[in-house]
Amino acid sequence: MSSVPTFTGPFSLADLDARARHIFRDVVEGYLETGQPIGSKSLALSSGRSLSPATIRAVMAELSRYGLLTSPHVSAGRIPTQIGLRLFVDGLLEIGDLGKAEQNTLENKLAAAGEDPQALMQQASAMMAGLAGGAGLVLAPQSGTAERALRHVEFVNLDDGQALVVLVHEDGAVENRIMERPAGVLPHSLERAGNFLSARLKGRRLSEARADVLAEIAAGEAQIDTAAASLIEKGLAEWSTPEDKTRRSLIVRGQSHLLDNLEAHTDVERIRRLFDDLERKEELIDLMDRAEDADGVKIFIGSENPLFSLSGSSVVIAPYRDRQSNILGALGVIGPTRLNYARVIPMMDYTAQVLGRLLKR
Repeated sequence: MSSVPTFTGPFSLADLDARARHIFRDVVEGYLETGQPIGSKSLALSSGRSLSPATIRAVMAELSRYGLLTSPHVSAGRIPTQIGLRLFVDGLLEIGDLGKAEQNTLENKLAAAGEDPQALMQQASAMMAGLAGGAGLVLAPQSGTAERALRHVEFVNLDDGQALVVLVHEDGAVENRIMERPAGVLPHSLERAGNFLSARLKGRRLSEARADVLAEIAAGEAQIDTAAASLIEKGLAEWSTPEDKTRRSLIVRGQSHLLDNLEAHTDVERIRRLFDDLERKEELIDLMDRAEDADGVKIFIGSENPLFSLSGSSVVIAPYRDRQSNILGALGVIGPTRLNYARVIPMMDYTAQVLGRLLKR
């Protein structure tokens, strides 16, 4: 009998026959449920298939050579590798819709936090932590001008070569900024600049409209004088500066869940590293920012994300949006790779929808 060579190229479920796929699914689902290695005897008894333990062992050995399963120690059963978990999540994981009762429970828990945005986000973070048995994260909406829809812009002349900019946002918030006034800007230029920007930014985010405004000025199509144009260009440059990520609010709850069920020194060391990672706020915000661009829930398993590679943790992140589908922020959970993905993903997705709706009501 020839041996199966170790697989080294790109791998997909199509490379497995139906029997191997079924056994692979059973091993991963059993591991995610119990956290324990899955043996051939237990699979033979529970799978409902007429397969002997010896046959199952042979298939599990083949899956191990493909790099999908591994054994923690000699004579133990098998657990999925990181590659195996990724293959399972992408191709075999069955995710159902939440029932109406579960939806109502999630909505009621969030609504109980009241209308204070900070309380809402803290409640969402705590809910995610309890759901996943890990730490819950919520990245608050950006407060910068570039990411908020504007209603009105006005320039007010000040002494000492400065101008006051009054920015009125669609949500009713008013932001005042002081900026240097370019040489030659007279009161009528301030008024024209304000009228021009108000007309073009109304209902739009600065990050969306900035290129259009600058293109119109560059093409000479803007009905404003040179001084007003220079004022607008200077203002856009200042307001579009990326926000300092360390100033964005990141709420973390449920770190204590990560200490549950520690069984060995390796677990203690893993959690210590994970706690160290959670302290690296700027890198954690970067991770949440990148996941905001996803269409839905995004999953990082183990070393797929360098921030948590040493702790061997999984991160699941979902963006939340306002009624106009503009991204406000992201919520997430961090826990062991043995997360109940089938339950976590739909609940996070729905919680993100509710959070976005409540924050902008």
